[in-house]
Amino acid sequence: MIELAFQALRISVPYVLAALAGTVSERSGVVNLALEGMMLIGAFGTVVGTLATGSPLIGLCCGMAAGLSLAALHALVTGVFRADHMVSGLALNLLAAGLTRVLLQRLYHSSSNSPRIDGIESLAGSSSMLAFLTHPLVWLTLALVVAVRWLFSRTVLGLRLSAVGEHPQAAAAAGLSVLRLRTTGVLISGALAGLSGVWLAFDQHQFTDGMSGGRGYIALAAMIFGKWRPVPAALACLLFGTAEALQIALQGGRGGLPIQLVQTLPYVLTLITLAGAIGRSSPPAALGRSDR
Repeated sequence: MIELAFQALRISVPYVLAALAGTVSERSGVVNLALEGMMLIGAFGTVVGTLATGSPLIGLCCGMAAGLSLAALHALVTGVFRADHMVSGLALNLLAAGLTRVLLQRLYHSSSNSPRIDGIESLAGSSSMLAFLTHPLVWLTLALVVAVRWLFSRTVLGLRLSAVGEHPQAAAAAGLSVLRLRTTGVLISGALAGLSGVWLAFDQHQFTDGMSGGRGYIALAAMIFGKWRPVPAALACLLFGTAEALQIALQGGRGGLPIQLVQTLPYVLTLITLAGAIGRSSPPAALGRSDR
């Protein structure tokens, strides 16, 4: 049971970061289906930066910058050119998947994975649990949950982001730049999603083709289940992390169930959660609208 809890916490970290990313973007009114692509390209940027410099810290910065770059493209397409938010997000996911596959082959002559990298070390401990509990990125994730909650409840920027997500015309009438604020929200979202990819790269010590594995979409489900609020969304991510950890345990032969059925567990839970949450959840009123 303790091992299952540890695995659930470890698996939940990238989900939490991606859910925070989606929360910031969508509270400002921009649908962000591109979380999957931002995570993937963030993981790739982390590996490239770490291998090029030998520094995991620089790799972390490169991963966040990669996620930020894809977010800037999403902000440009949806904000300036007023493209459909969902179409833009799906297109960017396809772009990230194809681009990372091509660059993986070009840079490392492999169609499946990169060379191994060193990750950021934990602050203390040699056991898996203690190493996880003292890992800087774990504490950074917890701090970011608090920070995003504080952003929307206590800061002028957060209130303005919420304003352009709920009533962009009223915000514009009050002298606020809807385009600038929404771009800010999407860029913050990209940095957080890139950091989620950083965790994946350091956790697996390499980049693997398609390693995001649908986590961006599950994070969106957690965000919706959490009603676009950071703390409930993070708790929902723990639920999905537990389901995935249970899936891994059952695949190890502890449940006696067909492996195909076991593999569907996280996705079935996602569908059930969404089916129960969508009717009771109220998204930001101007979500997906290209108002300025």
